[in-house]
Amino acid sequence: MFEAEQKAVEIKIQEYCRTNQLPEISAQWNSIPFSGQWGISTSFFQMAAQEARQGKAVNVAQRAQELAAGVKAFLGEPEGFERLEAVKGYLNLYFSTAEYTRRVVDTVLEQGHDFGRGALKGERVMVEYSQPNTHKEFHVGHLRNVILGSCVCNLLEFAGFDVVRANYIGDIGLHVIKWLWNYLKYHNGEEPAADRVRWMSELYTEAVRRIEDEPGAEDEVRALFMRWDRRDPEIVELWKKTREWSLEGFQQIYQLLDVHFDHIYFESDVEDSGKGMVNELIARGIARDERPDGPVIVKLDEILGNQDEKYRVLVVLRSDGTSLYATKDLSLAIEKFEQFHLDRSIYVIDVRQSLYMQQIFKTLEIMGYPWAKNCYHLAYEIVNLPGNVTMSSREGTVVLLDDLMREATSRAVEIVKIKNPDLSPEKQGEIAYAVALGAIKYSMLSRDNTKIVTFDWSTALDFNGQAAPYIQYAHVRASSILRKMDGPLPKPLTPEQPLEPTEIALIDLISRLPREIQRASADLRPLYLASLAYDMARAFNDFYNQCPVLPAEPCVRASRLRLVAAARQALANTLAILGITAPQAM
Repeated sequence: MFEAEQKAVEIKIQEYCRTNQLPEISAQWNSIPFSGQWGISTSFFQMAAQEARQGKAVNVAQRAQELAAGVKAFLGEPEGFERLEAVKGYLNLYFSTAEYTRRVVDTVLEQGHDFGRGALKGERVMVEYSQPNTHKEFHVGHLRNVILGSCVCNLLEFAGFDVVRANYIGDIGLHVIKWLWNYLKYHNGEEPAADRVRWMSELYTEAVRRIEDEPGAEDEVRALFMRWDRRDPEIVELWKKTREWSLEGFQQIYQLLDVHFDHIYFESDVEDSGKGMVNELIARGIARDERPDGPVIVKLDEILGNQDEKYRVLVVLRSDGTSLYATKDLSLAIEKFEQFHLDRSIYVIDVRQSLYMQQIFKTLEIMGYPWAKNCYHLAYEIVNLPGNVTMSSREGTVVLLDDLMREATSRAVEIVKIKNPDLSPEKQGEIAYAVALGAIKYSMLSRDNTKIVTFDWSTALDFNGQAAPYIQYAHVRASSILRKMDGPLPKPLTPEQPLEPTEIALIDLISRLPREIQRASADLRPLYLASLAYDMARAFNDFYNQCPVLPAEPCVRASRLRLVAAARQALANTLAILGITAPQAM
């Protein structure tokens, strides 16, 4: 933001070095921790140490301070800076508060929806997320995967990466065979109700219970699996029909969450290629074929010469020749990189699969794929029910998304009615829906993905404190102020009045957004932005309560109106990355 002024200072420092026959070094700038004023700092320890290495008898710390003081005196009063200080070998330059404020606000308003967007990096990244299994439910536990994955995609795109959003749907496997067994035996010919996801879920839970209770059921399921493996036309036809029921239900959920994918993979599409790859692994001596008494395995630690059990053994095919997740995941990874020419591939998958993902990546590396090192497992912890009950479709201990949204919207409507009773019922319902969905998303993103989330209604719908409705309401307040101003937004100006502490705090948080986007994208931590959004909302509310805007003197009014507009834009951009609606009224 002060690149030209910073460059001018660097030129003057180099001039000082030449004049005094000092070693020339490139200034390394760091931001000074904010404490009411913004600034940058550079150290002279490297220059002092270089003099010492050249044979000059110096105390490095003392000499660094002498150099910093000398440069300070030489610079005088450089343009754009309010004050300079030489402290313990560092030269600190503090920006003009008024000028810094103008530049931050002007930058936000000039860039609008692109404020904080990074330059294109020329790197293509695939993010694979959601990965639901057909013939099962879509519950709150799955919701964390979708919300995290979608937000990471938004974040990476905004940071400047070319992102491919991918979904890998588990449309075959033992869980599907169990469902088909139950359907053929007890529900043959039935059609799902309007709520297809719920109906499919109920039949799966029923299937698990029946298989556990009925003698001979497991043998029947195994026989059905073999029929699928032989591609029995009757089973394949039933599978296609029932799979479509699940996919239609999933699409409704994705529309509800405002989530989309660039490409969808299916397990069934890579099953045959995966089996072919297993044969290749056997032929190359990477995998050991222990059939029919045992499965096909890759002894990773033995291959790598590890004395300890770091990677253990990866099973890539069952003893009866049927496929496993690993059979297909190895083949799919290769297809991804070849199809999209990826630089990186990120897998958003449950933390409980951490060892398995390491095994897949290491096997690919052993196979000779150099890009295997660019595969990353973005792990997230589970979502528990109150009482620390882990969600399980097997046990039926789940909260379905439809139930969650219905309850959340119902509670949000009551809040909206109190805050804005003059709105029409239709508008109240529309806003309540945005608030409810925002509250659910924020509750997942505002906690580190490596931490367990214990889901309960009060936490998901906390309308006070660190929650989405609080942030959304700050955006609404800013919009309300701007709607009431007479005429267009004032033109750019440098504040003439001393800024209040709440104004300075708000400006500082707004200015951090571009850096936080880059930091969050580098660490794959949406939490950073969720926290910044809350901090900005809190700072805006402090400003709103302590700094009159519309009744203020003309020059103060103009400055504060532009700050309100900048705050609203920064909040809107941050919420958009989080996948949360920024409403105009609430």
